[in-house]
Amino acid sequence: MMRRAVILAAVMAASPLWAFDVPSGQKIELQEVLIDDTSGTNILRFRFLAPAIARDGGTMTYADSAPDIEDLCARTAVPYIAEYALTPEIVVISLADRAVEFGQPDPDATQFFDAFRIENDTCIWEAF
Repeated sequence: MMRRAVILAAVMAASPLWAFDVPSGQKIELQEVLIDDTSGTNILRFRFLAPAIARDGGTMTYADSAPDIEDLCARTAVPYIAEYALTPEIVVISLADRAVEFGQPDPDATQFFDAFRIENDTCIWEAF
């Protein structure tokens, strides 16, 4: 089955990557923003690079990074959705220790994901 994803806001994802301040202080950069409707659900994906989560030599665990993911949803995804008048059913915030092409497996990469629904400009965590 062919995957289809649309890259949004080339300005936001243009090089150099945008850096974000997060509660943990770890270095986070935006890799890309995608609309993914491959599953029949309108998913807005914010894909970030976070080298400190690497399993070899990294210093950040999922527990350390979870508040960062929530913060990125609230302070990046919610305003982005409002600015571009988007109506995603789900927002996925992902952190990866290296750039991984969307939909391509990379067993050496460390990746953390959380999904949210947005209600009244609030990120509400959704279990996968």
